[in-house]
Amino acid sequence: MNHHKTACYEIVFFLRFCLIGFYSLYKTPEIGNKTPYYNYFTKQTEEQKYAPNSMMRDPSMTQGPDGTFHLVWTISWNGEQGFGYASSKDLIHWSEQREIKVMKDSLTNNVWAPEVFYDDEKEQFIVVWSSAIPVERYTAADSLGANKSHRAYYTTTKDFQTFTPAKAFYDPGFNSIDGFIVKRDKNDYVLIIKDNRKPGYSDLFCVSGPSAEGPYADPSVKFAPTYSEGPCAVKVGDEWLIYFDVYREGRFGAVSTKDFKNFTPIDDQISIPQGHKHGTIIKVPESVLLNLKAEEAKRFPQKD
Repeated sequence: MNHHKTACYEIVFFLRFCLIGFYSLYKTPEIGNKTPYYNYFTKQTEEQKYAPNSMMRDPSMTQGPDGTFHLVWTISWNGEQGFGYASSKDLIHWSEQREIKVMKDSLTNNVWAPEVFYDDEKEQFIVVWSSAIPVERYTAADSLGANKSHRAYYTTTKDFQTFTPAKAFYDPGFNSIDGFIVKRDKNDYVLIIKDNRKPGYSDLFCVSGPSAEGPYADPSVKFAPTYSEGPCAVKVGDEWLIYFDVYREGRFGAVSTKDFKNFTPIDDQISIPQGHKHGTIIKVPESVLLNLKAEEAKRFPQKD
């Protein structure tokens, strides 16, 4: 089992420096600031645009076939009907940020944890998120939790300019958030998602489907501790490693699996940067990584 630790260190190495890119974005955004902020690229102080509903949480990133990185994130707990979006070629220089109002025709007032996935079979991007549903739609299973109930929705796009109307993505019949899509093979997909009922649930399970858009069914056993969220999976050798935020304990956990039905805890074999929360693990070319390291050294020089 030692190969897990070596492989995980390599993956987190990529993650750590991608987070520098996230930090670069966070320090120069319109979204994410509640007061005037200093823009490193324009070299001037600029006014915030989105306050008071402005934050950056749950970043999800993927790289398109043309090499562009696409980043989406949660911009507000409540009061918004869209998610944040920006793109970059190098994870240092970013496009202007936009709010994509995917639920503008809905009565919901939140769009949580958008997850972006490139569907190479249909040559399009899928963004999945969760939004609150009206109390009138609550099921008996929803009522087992005391918190507000959500369901997963999605949109597709080829260019992040035009989006299909929001549609239901996966509905297990109860409160669920934080969906993460995995492609195992052609016509073979897995969705990792959180049972968000609280108290007593708030854990993770998997469902499978024939396409990135589903339909998903056949739920697995629960495999994470109560109060886990933000799953992210990456393949290492012949196994998949699923990472997740055990948020009330202030730590990350992980399991390994070959079939998304049987899971082996590997918490003692991973190393995650201190304070890291719900995000994306992504591998990047070495050139991108080296440029990020150089940017870090320039922007945040080490003091003697």
